[in-house]
Formats: sequence, structure tokens, C-alpha cells
Amino acid sequence: MKIRPLQDRILVQPIKEKEVRKGGIIIPDSAKEKPIEGRVKAVGAGKVGDDGKRLKPDVKIGDKVLYSKYGGTEIKIDGEEHLLMREDDILGILE
Repeated sequence: MKIRPLQDRILVQPIKEKEVRKGGIIIPDSAKEKPIEGRVKAVGAGKVGDDGKRLKPDVKIGDKVLYSKYGGTEIKIDGEEHLLMREDDILGILE
């Protein structure tokens, strides 16, 4: 399945937390925190400003981003979890 985000929406694939830490401790799923980092998979054309001109999004496909913990809508594409969110839910681009 393919999806093309509209307006200022962005499709992000969360980056999962590692199951084993440096000390060899295994973290169960129930104790893991919700991920806040992800990779941008698709970007909409941008929102339309008050003057009627389209504002280009600041992120692009492939960017590693930091997003708000409870932002976006969870969806599954080909069995993999993704988030569909507005550009405002993205806090920054990780370099």
C-alpha cells in the first residue's frame, strides 16, 4: 500500500528502542517508552498560507526527526507501524 500525505502532513516511521541495553539488561515491551524519534517516509506539499501561497515543508524524505510523544495518528502500512502527523508535531531535525 502507498500513501501520499496531504497539505502539511508527514508520514514518519518510528525508530524502535533497542531491546538490550549496554549492561545486557533486556527491556520488556511493557516497560519501553513510546518512541519520539523517527525517519520521514513521505511529505505533503505544505499548507496554504493566508495569502493563498503554499508554504514548503521544512522536512524532507529521509530526515531523522524528533516529534512530540503523543503526536500523530498511528497507522499500519504493510505490517509496519507509522505515524501520520502535522508538521507542527515535529520538534526538530536530528543531524
